[in-house]
Amino acid sequence: MKTEIISWLLKGDPAIRWQVQRDLLNQPQAKFEAERKKVAKEGWGYRLLNLQDSDGRWGGGIYGPKYISTTYTMLTLRLLGLSRNNLQAKQACKIFLDKGFYIDGGINFFSYSWKYSETCVTSMILALLSYFRYPDERIHNIAEFVISQQMADGGWNCESPKGATHSSFHTTISALEGLYEYECLFPEKKKQISKIRTRGHEFLFAHRLYKSHRTGKVFDAKMTTMPFPPRWRYDFLRALDYFRACDVPRDKRMSDAIELLHKKQRKDGLWNLNSIMSGRKFFDMEKAGQPSRWNTLRAMRVLNWWNET
Repeated sequence: MKTEIISWLLKGDPAIRWQVQRDLLNQPQAKFEAERKKVAKEGWGYRLLNLQDSDGRWGGGIYGPKYISTTYTMLTLRLLGLSRNNLQAKQACKIFLDKGFYIDGGINFFSYSWKYSETCVTSMILALLSYFRYPDERIHNIAEFVISQQMADGGWNCESPKGATHSSFHTTISALEGLYEYECLFPEKKKQISKIRTRGHEFLFAHRLYKSHRTGKVFDAKMTTMPFPPRWRYDFLRALDYFRACDVPRDKRMSDAIELLHKKQRKDGLWNLNSIMSGRKFFDMEKAGQPSRWNTLRAMRVLNWWNET
């Protein structure tokens, strides 16, 4: 690691600094947790918390408007590393359950038009409820709903109620992230959940993380870009960072994605930010086309993990 790159990263937002300390510098937990507390007090996290409505929502809605709603703001706060015990976040978690818990055990914010829970949204909410340790027994129902939606090929697809027979990259990564957070919160369920996630991993491995399993060609060019935050969309770095967080056994079928990550590195050792999805936003954390602390941090920690012996 180049000292100047680490120094540049440490000049960023508290959300960047504490993760650099933890993931790149291997500093003591007491030190990076002290830095982590600043997420709620300054920078991006502080700004987002201050934008919460008096009723506990963001943007006036639960799932929409994209991307200033409660769901997407909370997903961003999770990525920033906001404290798991944050009271504002727990207030939002209560809203998710009060307004979205559905008769099938999943999350349905659209019951006026849909008669079933949506797997992507349910998975997102499972990740948030688990990450922020919201104390409600319904979280187990939500996890069981996600598990019940796993398809024969090992992945998930929110279009399966409409007849889809092949899993979706987008739904699969959300389901895996949600189940991993759930497993972390309830370690006694590790044996069961790990088996389910392993099947999901095999779906992504069979596609070498971003390719068609039939032709070997790039399935969707957008999956080879590096936006942040990813919202609901899948991309190869989101998948790699998930595998790093889980510390899964290195699989040679990830090597194409690792090679792609190397190719995207600039000559100065940094990685750029790609454009995020169009939609409303409160503010930009970084500018597309410019060197990105988020992507440089994520790429470096993935490569460090990959190269561990």
